[in-house]
Order: sequence, then C-alpha cells, then structure tokens
Amino acid sequence: MDRTHGIAVPFQALTMTNKPNIVPKGRYKLRYRGTQCLNCQHPLDMSDKYCPNCSQANSTKKLSLKDFFDEFFSNLINYDSKLLKTLAALLLRPGRITADYVAGKRVSYTNPFRFMLSLAFIYFLMLNFSGNFETLDRFGEEGSGSFLNTEGKSLTFSADAAELTDEDQQEALRQLDSLGISKVVKQATLDRDSLILANPTGHFKSLNKASFFNRYLQKQEFFQTVMEARQIHRFDQARDSFAVQETWENRMAFNTAGSASRAMRQPGSFLNDMIAKLPFAIFFFLPVFALFIWLMYIRKKYNYTDHLIFSFHNQSLLFILLIIGFLIDAAFKVDSSGIFLLIFLIYLYKAMRNFYQQGRVKTIVKYLILNAIFFILASISATILLAGSIFTY
Repeated sequence: MDRTHGIAVPFQALTMTNKPNIVPKGRYKLRYRGTQCLNCQHPLDMSDKYCPNCSQANSTKKLSLKDFFDEFFSNLINYDSKLLKTLAALLLRPGRITADYVAGKRVSYTNPFRFMLSLAFIYFLMLNFSGNFETLDRFGEEGSGSFLNTEGKSLTFSADAAELTDEDQQEALRQLDSLGISKVVKQATLDRDSLILANPTGHFKSLNKASFFNRYLQKQEFFQTVMEARQIHRFDQARDSFAVQETWENRMAFNTAGSASRAMRQPGSFLNDMIAKLPFAIFFFLPVFALFIWLMYIRKKYNYTDHLIFSFHNQSLLFILLIIGFLIDAAFKVDSSGIFLLIFLIYLYKAMRNFYQQGRVKTIVKYLILNAIFFILASISATILLAGSIFTY
C-alpha cells in the first residue's frame, strides 16, 4: 500500500499508472508479452515493452523477416536523428554539447567516444585510399641497392628513380655535392659496412659493452647490415653464423632490423600500415591529455571523465573539419588546411569558455598551456607510433 494525498492506493495499481502509455503493435502486441525476460529471466509486467534490467524487447513472438527489417530501419532512423543533432550541436554550440552530456542530457546525442572513433576511421580511410602511398614503394631499397647508389666513386641514382628526368637527377646530385653530403653518405655507408663485415662475430661481441639503449640500436644496425650483405633472414642463421646468443634482447633487435628493412624496401606500404594504426593511437593519447586538463581545472566540479568527454567532443570537431577540408581540397584542388586549423583554434577557445565558465584571461592562459602540452604529447605519441610500426611491420 502507498498513500497519495492521504488516499490509500494499492502499490501494484500505483506502479501500473505510473508507466508510460504504449501503443502495442507488431511483435510488441500485448498478446506476445511475457512475465519473464527471455534473456536475463528478470520478472516483468505485461505493460513492460522492454526489460528494465537488460533492455531486451519483451516479446515471445518468433522473429519474422518483416520484424527484422522493421527494427533495422527503426534503429537506423533513430541513429541518424542522433547523428544530426550531435553534428549540429558540435558545429553551432562549442562546449555546450559537453555541458549537456555531462548534465545527463544524453539520449539526443551519440556516444562521444564511438562518434569520435568513427570519424577518425573515416578520415584516415579517406587519407589512405586517396594517398596512393604504394607508389612510393618504387623508391624503396631492394637488397643492397637503394634510391641512391653508393657503389663506385660517387653517388648515383638507382633504377628506382627512373621517373626522375636526367636534369632533375643531375640537379639533385649537384645539390648533394655542393653540401658535401655525397661524400659523407658514401663514406659513412662504406665505413659502417666494412667495420661490421670485416669481423662480424667480434664486432657483435664488442657491442655488449655499451649501455642498453645504444647497444640495442647498434645491434639493430648490425643485423640490418648482415641481412643485406650475407642474406641472413632468420635469427637461427645469425645465431649460428656469428655466435649470437639466444636472448630476448638479441631476438628483439633482429626482429626490429627485419621490420626496418621491410619498411625501407616498401615505404608506401609502411605508411599505409602506420596510418591504419592512427585511430588506435588517438584512443590511448586522449585519455593521457585529459589527465592534464583535469589538473588544469582541478578546482572545478568536473571529474576526470567529464574532461575526457570534453576532449572527445573537441577531437570529433577537428575530424569533421579535416574531412570537410579534405573534400574541398580534392574537389577544387586548393589547400584549405590553414583556414580550417584557424577555425578549430577559435572553436577550442570558445568551447573552453562555454564549458568551464571562466574569464577570458584565465581561459587564454590555460588555452596556451594545454595546446603546448597537446603538441608535446602528440609528438611523443607519433614517435612511439613510428617505432611501434617499424617493430611490428
């Protein structure tokens, strides 16, 4: 029993009257309703259209083809509606969409993380397909050869540079010679190879005296050299030929050398592979950046997750601008990157002002500091991504 304005009302009657009116149709008709969820066995009322525990539809009717397509198009229209509202809020209300989302007004908008990740995949997919990076593979190294040959008395272009005109090749070589690069490149390459190949076993043993970081890089260089000169393709060949010890460090250096050699032979394919990893790099980058935003606004009422949502929304806007700019550049053969970067920087300032509700001076100071931190973290992430891509290529 419950009391409303002094009148005793049965609890079951009160529960039923408080439920929203539902128009029963299709597989949601009352005759198909059950008293127990088929998915989680949670007890249900006949008025429950969905299970309050797991959200599955309360229907005992077997799913027909018509039901399947009806639900598919219903969900699609619902998502499109959320998508349009999210796009409009992002473009027209900097920072306000985050304030609404944090305040609990979430039904009208798409999930910030899923939305941002989808935009990232779309942008990098467009970049990957339009970039035609595979054409760069012709400039990669083949065996001991490369785009620039170091054999003979002077540098020359390899056959991979055949698309360059003779005039362009001669001009490039003149520039290299004028800077003294020609002799430096040739001599450095010959010195490295001769030092390693003169006594590979002894040279590898001498590397153990260096610190870990220098030792690892020198071992990678050693393996790259013997791979090209001695046709070493497996670690057991290097182990048997040069008395290389079976350690995780040596195996990692060997694998890194193999990946680096493949990347040098196929630079275009390597770029495609690295671009494909960028959305996942952003997934790990933004949570770290949100930690600095939290520290910058530590006196505010927002928690870490609120700052992370703010980052997701702003990054989503950046990808929207990048996609728009990409399409404009492709259609009109112009470079609009500077304009859209300026738009984003202005947008970011407005978003910080609207969401955190601080004065202009404080916002500008924190804006400059956070942007500096952003570029530092982005540089570190790019370096880690490059190293990781080489290691796993």
